[in-house]
Amino acid sequence: MSKLTHIDETGSAHMVDVGAKTETARRAVAETIVTMQAETMRLILDEKLPKGDVLAAVRLAGIMAAKKTSDLIPLCHPLPITSVKLTVDALNETQMRIEATVKVSGQTGVEMEALTAASVAALTLYDMAKAVDKGMTITDTRLLLKEGGKSGLYKAEDQ
Repeated sequence: MSKLTHIDETGSAHMVDVGAKTETARRAVAETIVTMQAETMRLILDEKLPKGDVLAAVRLAGIMAAKKTSDLIPLCHPLPITSVKLTVDALNETQMRIEATVKVSGQTGVEMEALTAASVAALTLYDMAKAVDKGMTITDTRLLLKEGGKSGLYKAEDQ
């Protein structure tokens, strides 16, 4: 196992100094799954929920979350994100898949930003639809792809 980069020689957590790293184009893609009742899915897709356009709110929340990741996750660097894209697709009659793609030209990656975007988007979907379905679940949040930087390409095994 390699040395943990966020732990110093005394065992204390610290922010990694990325100042000497080369600036490169970086991209990360993450996903999460929200499972709900079939009726909840119909209400969302037909824009019939009382809180309004759920999918628009979900996409906006994901974008905003990516931009605020360093405020939420200790030791994350604030990054000049160049792009955040959120897609929300029905997988079947009870599951929605949220995918977040984040890009930056910088000295550190955007994996945490993509994961945060997908997670907060899912929480927003729950918030928008909880009045009709408190039993929704949020599962399978994961990194699908990471490009750029010293470690290069990572793809989830099933991608």
